[in-house]
Amino acid sequence: MLIESYPQTAFEFVVHCAMKRQNVRTLSLVVCTFTYLLIGAAVFDSLESQTEARRWEFLQAIKNNFVEKYNVSAEDYRMIEIVIIENKPHKAGPQWKFAGAFYFATVVLAMIGYGHSTPTTVAGKLFTMFYAMVGIPLGLVMFQSIGERLNKFASVIIRRAKRASGARCTDATEMNLMLATGMLSSIIITTGAAVFSRYEGWSYFDSFYYCFVTLTTIGFGDYVALQNDQALTNKPGYVALSLVFILFGLAVVAASINLLVLRFMTMQAEDAKRDEQDAQNLAAGNQPLTYDDESTYNMQGKLLENNYTTENDETVSLCSCTCMGGTRCLNHEPFVDPDFQPMDIIESTLCLKRASV
Repeated sequence: MLIESYPQTAFEFVVHCAMKRQNVRTLSLVVCTFTYLLIGAAVFDSLESQTEARRWEFLQAIKNNFVEKYNVSAEDYRMIEIVIIENKPHKAGPQWKFAGAFYFATVVLAMIGYGHSTPTTVAGKLFTMFYAMVGIPLGLVMFQSIGERLNKFASVIIRRAKRASGARCTDATEMNLMLATGMLSSIIITTGAAVFSRYEGWSYFDSFYYCFVTLTTIGFGDYVALQNDQALTNKPGYVALSLVFILFGLAVVAASINLLVLRFMTMQAEDAKRDEQDAQNLAAGNQPLTYDDESTYNMQGKLLENNYTTENDETVSLCSCTCMGGTRCLNHEPFVDPDFQPMDIIESTLCLKRASV
């Protein structure tokens, strides 16, 4: 009676419950993220702090021996440090000629930010900010678009492979696409690691680390390609290969991220649609429908509509089973209509529960 008399109040109540669930989810994500950060800080502290202390002691001992041996003053030693630090980027050749500038622009657009070279003039810093404001959104859209095309191409290949293998279900599921993009990402990283190990003289593990840090746009800058032996001017082929690796690799990573984002958006849309339908049913005086995440929604996240029966339906089951008659269901007793066989029209092996019983 209360629901029938005050449908708007009931509707607001359901909306309030839905918003409360969303707030709880957001708060849970925040707590999980900060907990993850605390765990990461503890692990990094345990792994790196002692090595850092030993390296500092070693470097201080070398510094003291150098100053004592050559009678270098503190001011002279500081000047030597500045010269060495400032000279390091020039080992790769001119950083701001076209090849080096193109490499810098690529790093900016891809949001990697190695820090191997930075603008020093006021005009250069201003242009970098404006260039990044336009270039970063442009790059994100480009990588997202390429990622979508890669996912489309992968879905076509997966469907053809399933047809060729005689599989009953030939659709490319999200899991199939994630596996495909994950395999492609692994191939790119492992191949790139071998190439950079060959050209840079790094160990394979360090090269793999560099590739991972680059394609995830972390860009620490502890390992940067094209920074030795005047590579920017003397090795144009290697420069082109490095740029292709960055751009194509980021596109593949964007394809993987695109799948995750779409999955999250699908979950959000499903929850919103569910809350809206419950609110409408409650406002109309009906009982809200109950949903089972694995049964009510198919692999594409689409709602299975009109899959519940009524009392007058001649095909209603006499048994306690509430599924829709998948071929795996062994719990069915005879139906009212003896000629009705759900397995004749339902080829899926899933036993899908009805949304309403």
